Amino acid sequence: MKITILNDNTAGKVCGAEHGLSFLVEADQTILFDTGPSDIIVRNARILGIDLKTIDAIALSHGHWDHANGLMHLGHKPLILHPDAFLSRYRKADHSPLGMPASRDELANRFEIIESREPYPISDELWFLGEIPRVTDFEAKETPFELEDGSDDFVPDDSGMVALTDHGLIVISGCAHAGICNMVLHAQKVIPGFPVYAVIGGFHLTNETERVEKTIEFMKARKVTRVIPSHCTGLPALARFYQEFGFMQVRTGNIIEL
Repeated sequence: MKITILNDNTAGKVCGAEHGLSFLVEADQTILFDTGPSDIIVRNARILGIDLKTIDAIALSHGHWDHANGLMHLGHKPLILHPDAFLSRYRKADHSPLGMPASRDELANRFEIIESREPYPISDELWFLGEIPRVTDFEAKETPFELEDGSDDFVPDDSGMVALTDHGLIVISGCAHAGICNMVLHAQKVIPGFPVYAVIGGFHLTNETERVEKTIEFMKARKVTRVIPSHCTGLPALARFYQEFGFMQVRTGNIIEL
């Protein structure tokens, strides 16, 4: 399987970067996983010689602007997401909006929308994970987000993808608001009987020392070979994961073979 980084927080040699995430996942189908914060993925795809019109579908990890705004520069493809991705949502700090760039009706004019709370089979090798059960005792306990009425928004739509490869399962996360360990556990239920070979994407960890250490323990206990955090993983957490798993930093324009 091949993942091309169309956007992550860090720029590569030839591609620009903005805060956000977008991976082009190539297995038995080609799926655009998240769309970044702007038209930057269109610009980067052009630099890399990638024709986004040839993708089979788009899978959206959750309804935050830095993963979804690129939708406004795409269209005419199946768009797979959790129905709560369309919630109106805000930052608690200043009640500023950070949700989807358009309403469901507006996006329905551009895409074939496929909403699923349950795991959704994209192809023989790729699944959209649907809603992630939150079962660990150290993840998704607090949130900096709120809904329109001021109640807590724990981002129930937060999801990811899992791929079945010759090496085992590859779990792909946008932000892991549901908890990256919860996501791995769910992926193993969606495709049972296989070890987890790799976990890649946003882990939503910064300097939460205890949670970082428990996440590392979790990955080691499951003998995950490749742990590759990016996007919303802060420098202290990146440094600890690097100490334990020794990965190449994810940069926009990178191609990762798994």
